[in-house]
Amino acid sequence: MATAKDPAALELPDDVEALKAMVARVVAEKEAAVASRDATIAALQEQVRLLLARRFGASSERVADGQLGLFNEAEELAADSAPDAEEGDEETVAVTGRRRRGKRRPLPEHLPRIEIVHELPEAERVCPHDGAVLEAFGEESSEQLDVVPARVQVLHHRRVKYRCPCCQEHLRTAPLTPQPIAKSQASPGLLAFIATSKYVDGMPLYRLATQFERIGVELPRQTQARWMVRSGELVQPLINLLRERLLEGGYIHCDETTVQVLDEPGKSAQSASYMWVQAAGTGELPVVLFDYDPSRGGEVPKRLLEGFTGYLQTDAYAGYNEVVAGSPIIRVLCLAHARRYFVDGLKALGLNPNKLPPKPPDKARRLLTALRDIRHVYAIERRIRDCPPEERYAVRQTETRPVLERLHAWASDTRPKVAPKTPLGKALAYLLEHWQGLTRFLEDGRLEVDNNRVENALRPFALGRRGWLFSATVEGARASANLYSLVETAKANGLEPYAYLRHVFTALPKAQSVEDIEALLPWNIARDSLTL
Repeated sequence: MATAKDPAALELPDDVEALKAMVARVVAEKEAAVASRDATIAALQEQVRLLLARRFGASSERVADGQLGLFNEAEELAADSAPDAEEGDEETVAVTGRRRRGKRRPLPEHLPRIEIVHELPEAERVCPHDGAVLEAFGEESSEQLDVVPARVQVLHHRRVKYRCPCCQEHLRTAPLTPQPIAKSQASPGLLAFIATSKYVDGMPLYRLATQFERIGVELPRQTQARWMVRSGELVQPLINLLRERLLEGGYIHCDETTVQVLDEPGKSAQSASYMWVQAAGTGELPVVLFDYDPSRGGEVPKRLLEGFTGYLQTDAYAGYNEVVAGSPIIRVLCLAHARRYFVDGLKALGLNPNKLPPKPPDKARRLLTALRDIRHVYAIERRIRDCPPEERYAVRQTETRPVLERLHAWASDTRPKVAPKTPLGKALAYLLEHWQGLTRFLEDGRLEVDNNRVENALRPFALGRRGWLFSATVEGARASANLYSLVETAKANGLEPYAYLRHVFTALPKAQSVEDIEALLPWNIARDSLTL
């Protein structure tokens, strides 16, 4: 039996024109349904391609130079070409794409040298022509890099005891030098080694325990974990001073990432907690601070930034809105995040940004239009990176601002012509809705165009997390935050992390005043004063 929606059940009009109108209406409805279905399928296909690219594709967001050249802007992008390989790189890539060997770098001068002299046997020191004894007149030299496995030693502390020879009652014992962990077998060097292995090299503690077993030392993972918690508590005074310097700088980068804590009150072991990272925006006194919190809510940045005034650079996460609203903090957004939307659009079309076809489809060309202008901005930024803030500000007004105005005009004109749920529609929406924050770097020459400073500081944590996977306790997560803060701040100040931590673990237990602690801040320590 025909249904009401079945055309056969419809009452057909007697008038021919009315019949034609009805047929046209039914056809239009069917075509609209097919078009909607096709659009849904295309959108789902783009999502699948993007997810596959994120899961299995290269993480690089670099776009092939040749395609941006389609827009006749090669002269503008010349400064944005790939950085030249440093002289002495082991391998460089020629224009043809074939690899060739580069100049070998000399071995570091500070490494100890062991001289090995190679002599001719006595029987070969005779001239075969006249029988004369050969005389040495020079030498040829070459060097090899040798590695000696880590040496483990025991520090045997002997505390001399004294007493009065007369009354035999007055006794005194030489005091033990203050130690980072009282009554522990862990020396400052051992604590620094474990902390560097985990927080710099991403080595899980159970693997370190295995390494110690191979050299005959039993050092369980649980013992190392307790030592790291105590070490993190020890350096808290240093962390407090670093936070004071950070808040005084007037410019902070901030970001956050997940961390799993197994034994956390009120939360399951599978739930996510967060490691918040802040980095000083200026390079005069580099500071990088990690802070653990079970929440990602807006109350966390309010706590971390209490008393701060100035510029705060973040991504567009809404959790930062609360700390900015009604405060003297000015929000700066990250242009790299906006660029990522357009790169993801290329991936959603099934294209490899590094290897685009000679004639990309129209959808790709529109994405490349935005990427061209963003790339031009980065080319200017690279050129003025080491310039003083006043010069950076002037160049941005004369060169960068016109490029961004062109990008904004194009995006405003294009957005109404694009479906909002397509990759290009989402990219344009993000760009235009956050335009003020994305272009705020034009206001001050100190500001950066993106949030890469803190994201680079966060990368070692993200890599290490793949190895150690989780923190067992809240105390362990907080200790890890403190130790990550120290090693990343040391690296930002050009210090070798192990040497710096060893110095801190040796000197901090002896500190008697704030001045003693301030002397341990990374910028107060000469690089050549630290020895391995």
